[in-house]
Amino acid sequence: MGSIYLIRHGQASFGADDYDVLSPNGVRQAQVLGDHLAELGIVFDRCLSGDLRRQQDTATGALGQMVAAGLPVPELEIDAAFNEFDADAVIRALLPDMLPQEPEALDILRNAAQNRAEFQRIFALIVERWLDGRYDPPGLESWLGFVERVEAGLQRILELADNSQKIAVFTSGGTITALLHLITQIPARQAFELNWQIVNTSLNHLKFRGSEVALASFNAHAHLQLLKTPDLITFR
Repeated sequence: MGSIYLIRHGQASFGADDYDVLSPNGVRQAQVLGDHLAELGIVFDRCLSGDLRRQQDTATGALGQMVAAGLPVPELEIDAAFNEFDADAVIRALLPDMLPQEPEALDILRNAAQNRAEFQRIFALIVERWLDGRYDPPGLESWLGFVERVEAGLQRILELADNSQKIAVFTSGGTITALLHLITQIPARQAFELNWQIVNTSLNHLKFRGSEVALASFNAHAHLQLLKTPDLITFR
């Protein structure tokens, strides 16, 4: 059977003006991941990434370590199907109707780095409304539209793959969640409960034969745990 490794990007710059930049911790996580993959002797036949900077930089950091270890690495391919959903757009679209019930929400979101627990609570409520599908205004990518986009990216991979290939996809937590939903048929809300647990640079392993895909492992991050450095285990 073939293998697809869904790899979440390294820690981004939560609370900064530009989230889509790896933090110094995220850069280190990508390097640790690459060293781990090199130690395992994994040779990828294809490597893909979404077009977000944090995804591509994670790929570059990890693959660079594999090259340094003497392993062959294919050229990184870009497919925007594996981009994260636009969380900022979802928040802007769905937050206003929540403000009567959550009057502090706007201030919490504007100061997310200082209110991490409350940010997560508010964001989870917004995501629940997005998953419901009844609140989406025109022009916002719906949850169903997001799932369809991600599924199309997976199908493109499978159409070109043979059953012996190892393929890496550097992507994001929401994208991994959509694929878990598709492959395991877990309900969307339960899938997002898993989403909140996905560690930066974790490995999520799919096995495939033809068009049949199964989940082999979820959220593996031994490469970070073995360093016994808690700061390297992050979730955003």
